[in-house]
Amino acid sequence: MKYRTIGTDPAHRREVSVLALGAMLFGSRTDEATSFAVLDRYVEAGGTFIDTSDNYAFWEDGGQGGQSEELLGRWRRSRGVGDEIVIATKLGARPLAPGTGYIDNPEGLSAKTIREAAERSRERLGVDKLDLLYAHIEDHRVPLEETVEGFADLVAEGTVGLLGVSNHAIWRVERARALATAAGLPRYEVLQYQHSLLRPRYDVPSDLFPDGSLGHAGAELAGYLRAEPDLTLVAYSPLLAGAYVRDDKPVPADYDHPGTPARLAVLRDVAREAGATVNQVVLAWQLGGELPILPLAGASSVAQLEENLAAVDLELTAGQRARLDAVH
Repeated sequence: MKYRTIGTDPAHRREVSVLALGAMLFGSRTDEATSFAVLDRYVEAGGTFIDTSDNYAFWEDGGQGGQSEELLGRWRRSRGVGDEIVIATKLGARPLAPGTGYIDNPEGLSAKTIREAAERSRERLGVDKLDLLYAHIEDHRVPLEETVEGFADLVAEGTVGLLGVSNHAIWRVERARALATAAGLPRYEVLQYQHSLLRPRYDVPSDLFPDGSLGHAGAELAGYLRAEPDLTLVAYSPLLAGAYVRDDKPVPADYDHPGTPARLAVLRDVAREAGATVNQVVLAWQLGGELPILPLAGASSVAQLEENLAAVDLELTAGQRARLDAVH
């Protein structure tokens, strides 16, 4: 395994494995025995960075989520896991009531919600301190100042370490960070956005993003990372939920455009040259790039995890990287 430091404050920064493990479906679609087996193998291989959210996976049973955090809490207790494993979670997108969703009825990011949601996450996970806490989705109902101060209060109290943000417009991230800087408060230091080798369209609307996706890591975010070297990107859905390799999983609608077939063709050529799987090349491409990117990949079996782990040691040549980057 390889490792990278996230965060800049010596009091809160952490060294984490470069491959993060997504626990979204643990305790719901992925049963407890399988989830425990994947977690055990990940740690055995040197993995130290696990990702979840307080709303995972509410859509599986029409509830409010919490299954993933609860399973991770049971696993931690049964294995005696301590501070050596960094668990990141998110708040703000948990449905307020069963049978609703994070689009029409989210908890949001008020100071009161941040405090209460973080406490519930700590209880489910069985931890005194959340290593990394993200603002999951935007909340335009609450002033940014209130959200910034709400997160900062928890850091000051010692119940939260690093702060992160996901699925926000970059101008909102920068404004929040500027407000925190002006007030001498901790800033978002970890960004979590969808990022993969295939390039998405950004103008495809959805229920959550009616003007086009705010969840993709595009040119604006890349430029922001170059300008702000203290930031780290955690790239979720790097393997597009199996779409690279499964015939029954077509690429998502926002990736279905004329540029995709050519990019896939080069990807498959490089995989054959490297003696690796397509998924491994995608992860290696992220890991070996110039920007500080940590891929966040889920696994529903130990076999899937093993494939992902092997990507950590896959070194693409400069020529292979150039070919992958050149296709439009």
